[in-house]
This record gives sequence, C-alpha cells and structure tokens, in this order.
Amino acid sequence: MQLTPQDDRLLEDAGAVLDRQNLTRIGVAVSGGSDSCALLHLAAIWAKKAGVILEAVTVDHGLRTAAVAEAKAVAEICAGLGVEHTTLKWTGWDGRGNLQDQARQARYGLMADWAKDRGIGTIALGHTADDQAETFLLRLARGSGVDGLSGMAQSRHENGIDWLRPVLFLERQKLRDFLCRHAIKWFDDPSNEDEKYDRVKARKILKLLEPLGIDKSRLAATAQALQPARRALEWQTGQAAQSVATVRQATVVFDAAKFIALQPEIGTRLLQHALRWVSSAPYPPRRSSLENLQTAIFARKSSTLHGCRIIAKKNEIRIGREYQAVKDMVCPTDQIWDQRWKFSGPATQGYEIRALGEAGLQQCPDWRSMNMKRACLLATPAVWQKQTLVAAPIAGFGNGWRSSALFGPDHFISSIISH
Repeated sequence: MQLTPQDDRLLEDAGAVLDRQNLTRIGVAVSGGSDSCALLHLAAIWAKKAGVILEAVTVDHGLRTAAVAEAKAVAEICAGLGVEHTTLKWTGWDGRGNLQDQARQARYGLMADWAKDRGIGTIALGHTADDQAETFLLRLARGSGVDGLSGMAQSRHENGIDWLRPVLFLERQKLRDFLCRHAIKWFDDPSNEDEKYDRVKARKILKLLEPLGIDKSRLAATAQALQPARRALEWQTGQAAQSVATVRQATVVFDAAKFIALQPEIGTRLLQHALRWVSSAPYPPRRSSLENLQTAIFARKSSTLHGCRIIAKKNEIRIGREYQAVKDMVCPTDQIWDQRWKFSGPATQGYEIRALGEAGLQQCPDWRSMNMKRACLLATPAVWQKQTLVAAPIAGFGNGWRSSALFGPDHFISSIISH
C-alpha cells in the first residue's frame, strides 16, 4: 500500500493513541463496516512498524444471514494483511428486551474472553467522532448529566481488558476516503438505515442541525470538553467514599450523618455507585429513581432499587443485595455466583449455589452473631443439595465451606473512577 499525506495524518492520529500503551500484543474488533475496516488497516500498518503482534476478532450475532459471509470476507482481508482472525458467535438472543443493548453486552463479553485466552490485554475499537456525536444526542434526549454527556472515553478498563478508541476524534468520512483511495471494500449493515433504532434517528437529526452550527464535530468536541469535569466529580466522590463508606461481605454501609451532609451531587454519585457495585449492574438506575431513593433515605425509610435492598436507619445506611433479584440464580459450586461469590469446600456431585432465603436462614442458628441485617442475609449465597442446606458461611453455618467475594473495599473505591 502506497501511503498518501492524508494517510500519514490518519496514522499519526491513530498511532498516537496506540503508542501510549507500550503494547506487545493487541486485538482489533472488526465488524466489516467502514470504521472497523479502516482501523484494521491502520492498525496493521502501525503494528508492523512498532513490532507489535496484531490479532483481529469479529462477532457474528446470528441476526443476519449476510453476517456469516461478511465474517468470512473479513477473515480473508486479515489473511491478506498477515493478521490472525477469529470469528465469535452469539446465540443468546431470545426475542425479548433491548436487542441492541443485549448484543452490545454480549459482544464485549465474548471479545474480552477471547482476548484473555489469547494473552491479549488491549482491544482497539473503531468508534469515530460520528459515534460520539450520536451518543451525545441520545444521552441528551434521556436527560443525562455530566457523565452521560461526556460520551465515550478514548480508553477505558473493563472486564479485565483495556479498550481503546484510536479513531474516536476522526470523522467517518475521512476513514471512508482512506478506504476508497486504496480500493478497500467494506460492508454496510442494513440496520444502520433502520429508523426503528434511536441511533439511526440521531444520525439523521444531526444533518438537520448542521445549519445551526450543531454538527458532529461540535458535539464530539463538547463531549470531550465535559470529560475533565466528570473526572473531577469522580475524584471527589472517591474521597467521600473513603470517609463515609465501609464494605463487608459485598454490602456497603454509609455513616448516615456523614452521607446526608455530603454535597447533593456527590451524595447522588456515591449512592449510584454503591447500587451498581452491589448489584454488578452494567448501567446505573435512572436519575429520577435515585432522587426518590435519596428522599426515602433522608426520611429513614427502607426500600429497594436496582436489585438492592437499602436499609436506612438513624446511624447507618446499608446497601445489600435484594433477595428477589437473586432468588432464581443457580450455579455449580465451582463457578462464580452473582458475578461475585466464589466457594471452596468438600464438593460433592449435585451440590449447587443458591440464595439462602427464608428456608435456609431458619437452618442457621448463629446468623444473629454475624452482624448482618436479616434482609441482607436472605440474599447471600449458600450451598444446597436440592432442598437441603449444606452450608451458608456468611450466615455462620460453614460446615467445611468458605465463601469469598471477588471484590472488596479497595475495589469499591477504585471503581468509582471511570477507566
């Protein structure tokens, strides 16, 4: 490929992000669309110069027949570039819920597992300034605050992987111009023109706003300008957490007087973080729901939200898992329960992990000595053999078993800062 001055500028912009990572191996997510295809080629050029091993991954969501052929075409392109390629398949769509959100979560989960298996700690994504502008509009429509409107970060750490967006500040058309200059094909997903999706509507509205000077570059720049404010608020929230919160057995406890004395925005952020952390939820609750919860807390009224049980007393505010949110969760004893709990003990075939519940708690005579609220204990994990309780370490009935939370106090504090 004979590079032009325009290509050199694209490589400089994308390479500046990649160079900062001090990488030896990197993955790149390639859907077959123009953005990811351009990133693949730019990353291949950069990796060759930098002496970095590059691998590519494509996720077939099983939603379009054409996706199979597109994944094969991407594999052929990668072979021509000397880049090893893997296609991952998702079969989890059951026709219910938010398709795009479920597909997104599945895609990131599959890619993270693939990367860990390959010894890859970083994956590059092809999001552009166009995506950033569309995200800003969508979040504006939902009434988002600073966090939502600050858009996507150029780098973040999640699920054990560093996710990079090397072309986040480049417009899609520049990437397409690059592909056209070198006669590189890409595939357009028909859903990108389907107005039943909000992102497609946002894309078309952006064109209507251009005469007002509200274009994708301006919105992307606005999102970027809000990111320092977000980081400052996160830092203040982290400082508050160290003073206000304690963590025990995956339950967060606030000193009530200190929490109520916090500046309202910091208090809301800390509460939101605690709910997400306890529930392992990918998204926070709605702002209006948080405000209603805070009102209840100030009135010392207990409630539930986001899969959590919030017990508000005079001296403390305790946030633990809600039994109704976990009562149907079941897994073998050698697996992680509720994305958090790990067990070890004299495993026997037929044992499984389920929530303790009322029936289990009645079989734990020492539970009151564990310094945990009864409502929170109901949602803690226990080992069962059919309807027989085998062990419930958190409720004082170990019976040779031990339970441990994968995340503790340090993680509660550190995860406040978005990565």
